[in-house]
Amino acid sequence: MAVCMHYVAAQTVHVVGDASGWTVPQNGAAFYQTWAANKKFVVGDILTFNFRTNAHDVLQVPKESYDKCSSDNPIGQTITTGPTNITIDSSGNLFFICTVGDHCQGGQKLSIAVSSSPPGASPPSGNTPAPPPPATTTAPPTATSPTDACAPTPSSSPSPSSSTPGDGSSVPPPPGSSSSAILAGVSLSFISIVMGFFF
Repeated sequence: MAVCMHYVAAQTVHVVGDASGWTVPQNGAAFYQTWAANKKFVVGDILTFNFRTNAHDVLQVPKESYDKCSSDNPIGQTITTGPTNITIDSSGNLFFICTVGDHCQGGQKLSIAVSSSPPGASPPSGNTPAPPPPATTTAPPTATSPTDACAPTPSSSPSPSSSTPGDGSSVPPPPGSSSSAILAGVSLSFISIVMGFFF
């Protein structure tokens, strides 16, 4: 349950470049630097790169390749189909470039600083995390709620009925399921946490 609430609370969709999208900016690399400086990125957030398929692409690279606008040492595969979503799955500095023509040299590159948890949240306890894997891509968001993945799965249970033991007395039906009470408690807790973020 805590994992589901953390996922819902932490996930933010960031449209890279806002209305401009993922393109060669008119004022060079300063455009995406300014855009990123005004955002807070957290593991679990989604970067949406809006671009026309085959007009641009997105490639995650290490800092050295980012600085040189080089596709050397890529982290993952070049994404050529737009728009695309990339789920941020590691903290630290992440670097993305467009490898089409001289788009990167023209400023179509993005550097972001990602924290492991939202501001004010306590970090999870446990072992030291493994080295960060490449960011994962997903299809654009659908109307499905992010909490659907956390919804309980109904199970089959015997229907209540009375039985008569051999002595002729009747046995009361089993008590009703407590899943409604649990779901109500979880919902109330979730609403309280969400309200805490806003007030």
